[in-house]
Formats: sequence, C-alpha cells, structure tokens
Amino acid sequence: MAAAAATAATKGNGGGGGRAGVGEASGTRKKKGPGPVATAYLVIYNVVMTAGWLVIAVGLVRAYLAKGSYHSLYYSIEKPLKFFQTGALLEVRIVPSSVVLTSFQVMSRVFLIWAVTHSVKEVQSEDSVLLFVIAWTITEIIRYSFYTFSLLNHLPYIIKWARYTLFIVLYPMGVAGELLTVYAALPFVRQAGLYSISLPNKYNFSFDYYAFLILIMMSYIPIFPQLYFHMIHQRRKVLSRTEEYKKFE
Repeated sequence: MAAAAATAATKGNGGGGGRAGVGEASGTRKKKGPGPVATAYLVIYNVVMTAGWLVIAVGLVRAYLAKGSYHSLYYSIEKPLKFFQTGALLEVRIVPSSVVLTSFQVMSRVFLIWAVTHSVKEVQSEDSVLLFVIAWTITEIIRYSFYTFSLLNHLPYIIKWARYTLFIVLYPMGVAGELLTVYAALPFVRQAGLYSISLPNKYNFSFDYYAFLILIMMSYIPIFPQLYFHMIHQRRKVLSRTEEYKKFE
C-alpha cells in the first residue's frame, strides 16, 4: 500500500514516493553498480514494467472514452493490474536493497490487490479503487522510467523532477484510495467471515480478518505523516543538488 511502499524514502533515494528501485541501491553509502550483463537485465525489466503500467494507463483512458464515465473502470484493467503488480515480486530478488524492506513494500500492494480488491468483489466498483489505481499507475510509469534512464546514464531532468514532485499529490491520493477501499470492504468481510478462523478448532487458534483490516487502516495514522514530510525533505535535497550542479555546468 502507499504508506508501506513509501518506506523506501527513509533509506535515502526513495523520496519520490516509491520503494528503492531496480537498479538503485538504497542507503547512504555509494555502492558499486551492477555489471554490464546485470545492467542489461535490469534495463529490460524496467522497460517491461514501464510498458506494463503504460498498458494499464491506456486501458483506463480507452475504457473511460468508451463508457463516458469513470465508474467501474477497474474491470477494464483488472488483469494487467494484477499481472504487473504481482510481477513486482521479482524485485525482492533483484533490487539491490534490503530483502525484508522490499518484500514488505511489494507485498503490501499485492495484499490490497488480492486479499481486498480481488477477494471482496463488492468493492471493485467503488470509486476509491480507481483512485489508488490512477495514483499507482502514474507513480510506476515515472518510477520505472526513472530507473531505466538512470541505468543508461541518460536521465532527463523532467523525469527526475516528476519522480520527486508528483508524489506530493499522488501519495495522499493513493493512501486515500487504499483506506477508502479497505473501509468499503469491512462490512462484507464481517458478514461473510472472510479469511477468519473461529474457535473451537483442532489448532486452538482464532483469527479475525475484519479486525486485522482495521489494524492495517490504523497503521496509516503514524506512518503517513512521517513518511510524507520525509519525502518532502528528500525532494528539497535532491532537486536543490540538481540545481546547484546545473549552475556549475
């Protein structure tokens, strides 16, 4: 989810509103870059992911033009969204940063896609789903483009600016969409007892998925403000450094 995905901001370069990316090492110490073969694989991966999220963006626009309404656009991009967001699990193995951190960041979105939006069919027509889908789509197109051009050592300033600026709107937009979607799912989860385990059972174990979702929502309260303002700080630092570099050219 957006609150989790932005935790990469606390690791250095992630101030653009996303996790430490493929081809971008996290941390403050400068690490040795990947070799030519690894770089080629990383470029291919980032190009494919950029293209995938562009497919999602085009699908949204085409569906909107065909329907003349933004309601229920999720169904038009459901399959590619699931495919490319779940495909980001590959980053757990190939991103040069903490495996635990990357796993947490990727799994949070995968959780929202599969354990909430996919599992609770009733929320798929909610406008809140479209809200986080649009925020994710724009963010990922920019993010993967950023990594692709960075690996090729030809990063246009406009892409760098977009990555460290558009999160100001996209991050709160994504968080709002995620929270509203989980909230909309709550009554259906409670009514169906979805993924809940009640006592008695042979394992003597109980689990309340409804309460679990509420805890997830509450976790946004301490996380969101801290990460958002840290990302603002990162933006100032990165873009001001770029402006100073331009002056010396």
